Amino acid sequence: MNAVVDVILPCLNEAEALPWVLARMPDGFRPIVVDNASTDHSAEIARDNGAAVVDAPQRGFGAACHAGLLAASADVVCFMDADASLDPVELPRVTTTLGTYGQGPGLVLGRRRPSGRGAWPLHARLGNAVLARSLNGKAGTVLRDLGPMRAVRRTRLLDLALEDRRFGYPLEMVLKAAAAGWTVAEVDVTYRPRRGRSKVTGTVGGTVRAVRDMRRVLAEAAQ
Repeated sequence: MNAVVDVILPCLNEAEALPWVLARMPDGFRPIVVDNASTDHSAEIARDNGAAVVDAPQRGFGAACHAGLLAASADVVCFMDADASLDPVELPRVTTTLGTYGQGPGLVLGRRRPSGRGAWPLHARLGNAVLARSLNGKAGTVLRDLGPMRAVRRTRLLDLALEDRRFGYPLEMVLKAAAAGWTVAEVDVTYRPRRGRSKVTGTVGGTVRAVRDMRRVLAEAAQ
């Protein structure tokens, strides 16, 4: 594709994965690595591999995502994990589904399809399924996954004024998009075993924290 798409990559100690992720970025997709106070030279590695780097010293997944969104300038922005569990080569599938402005979905999520041993631990998959069901009941969506690879138009997302700066950010994005009357769609993407140490889905504690944050966002939306 000719148009530039900004790809926001929240990053906390992903030095092992970043070279592979950045090497597979498609033409027309510009990586923005948001360094969330890493201690393993992730920022330096990202720069050496051609990415723009934004510092987000406030720890939190949502804080990193929002810092990347503010730094982006393209009409379309994508979000994806920087741990090599998602392949940037599949980004055009997500952005193509987004369609042109005013036509097609307002937000597209990549529905994860696990590939490889340990790609998506059972505890994380169950937590995701419960949250997706709760979200669908609240927002009227029909999602099967709260996929971390997603595409949206930058100015429209800024207009949603997302407030969560923790793991509730992705869920809040869908809630507010649905409340604004957007169509939220899914497209299948491959989900691989991550590289390096997992901070969230690979650990029970990380999954519990993510579920807790997302449940909080759902509870606040119900008030």
